[in-house]
Amino acid sequence: MDKGALLRYYKRKDIQDAMVEHSLDKEVGVRYGDGFGKRPDILKYPKEVIEWVKNGVTSFHVGEERWENPLELNSNLNRKQLDEIREGWDLLLDIDCKIFEYSKICAILIIRFLKYCGVKDISCKFSGGKGFHIGVPFEAFPSRIKDTEAPKKIAFYIKENIKEELGKRILELEKGDFGQVKKKTELDKEIIRYEKNEFGDQVAKLEAEPFLEIDTILIASRHLYRMPYSLHEGSGLASVVIDPEKVAEFEKDMARPEIVKPHKLKFMNRDVKESASRLLLQSFDFEVNPDEIDYEADIKKDFEEIKIESAIKEEFFPPCIKKLLEGIVDGRKRGVFILINFLGKIGWEKKEIEQYLLKWNKEKNTEPLRENYITGQLRYFKPGEKLPPNCSNEGYYKGMGICLPDNLCKKIKNPVNYTIVKWKWRDRKQEQKEKKKINKNKPKENQQPQPLKESSEKNNSNNL
Repeated sequence: MDKGALLRYYKRKDIQDAMVEHSLDKEVGVRYGDGFGKRPDILKYPKEVIEWVKNGVTSFHVGEERWENPLELNSNLNRKQLDEIREGWDLLLDIDCKIFEYSKICAILIIRFLKYCGVKDISCKFSGGKGFHIGVPFEAFPSRIKDTEAPKKIAFYIKENIKEELGKRILELEKGDFGQVKKKTELDKEIIRYEKNEFGDQVAKLEAEPFLEIDTILIASRHLYRMPYSLHEGSGLASVVIDPEKVAEFEKDMARPEIVKPHKLKFMNRDVKESASRLLLQSFDFEVNPDEIDYEADIKKDFEEIKIESAIKEEFFPPCIKKLLEGIVDGRKRGVFILINFLGKIGWEKKEIEQYLLKWNKEKNTEPLRENYITGQLRYFKPGEKLPPNCSNEGYYKGMGICLPDNLCKKIKNPVNYTIVKWKWRDRKQEQKEKKKINKNKPKENQQPQPLKESSEKNNSNNL
């Protein structure tokens, strides 16, 4: 980039102010053409921007993490020491694909999914190159969560939940031509996968992951991303903030430095309320890797070998049942039929089911059914006798508007299967943890347990 153009752009007070505001409590990294300057650094005053540019800086970058004092950072700090001075992290998803239109589709889907998860405070900006950055500020999450594993889990959860629709939308853009996608992306890898439909036919689907990356910057501590309104060395464009509702309208020409103005929306606005708790909890709960489970074997044995000694609770329910339990306007009688048979098949007693359904009907449905309808349906009901309708039954879940499949749903045929597979998987994980705990505490062979030192005994007695 021409130095004159750099100076004209970065000397603007509105650009400087926007960059300084974003860098609060963050480590700043500056780039001199092809390489980064010495770290750590901070950006505290607007005039520092132009001084850096005069000395050869071409772009500005910041970390995803928040620090008590970024200048305390150094490469010798271990993980524990970093955790002690880290105040939190912002979630930042980096969408990168050489085909800009594909990146745009992905950004739109991520924003829609975040909204579906209840997140209200979503930021979006053009990366300056080929993709987008989608962000959720730390203030939107429960303040006690400072674990850097959290953004990785969230990123995985989002990727898994949008990948089906992402492949579908990209293929629609290319009018169903897989060859056109491969030609544009210049890939040697396979981008087609096959799945069976309800009739047992193999259906070709687009696998976007080989050519489109959705990553969280926080793969390792102190990774950086391009600061809002910083220029990009390769394209000469600015990393501009975009209204999340208008990503579809954005074109690269809108990021030309001579026409860029700081958006009234701030990227990672900190003046927000907690709205991402549900997203965080669902991400931590989303531990099932479908590729590691033999679903067919599990499902065949579900009703032969498994013994459910107490009712399986709501945390293991599939998305359709959870949606149904929020209350519905149309299909209430079908909803009762689904719930009675579903709950009966996962260990609920008849009395429990009755109390649960009466409470749901009264509190969740805008127009409750008559109580005697529910009690009448239960009169001759025997828990565990029948399955609820299969997922493929068009008259129920899809027809009622409660079919919201996640990554696990596509592997099963009935809501009961979903619950039992997830419940059994959690059970196995718990069993593995217990075994590890026992093995860890078990004395090594031929090793005698050492008596407690006097100081340790004293400390332990004080803690009782």
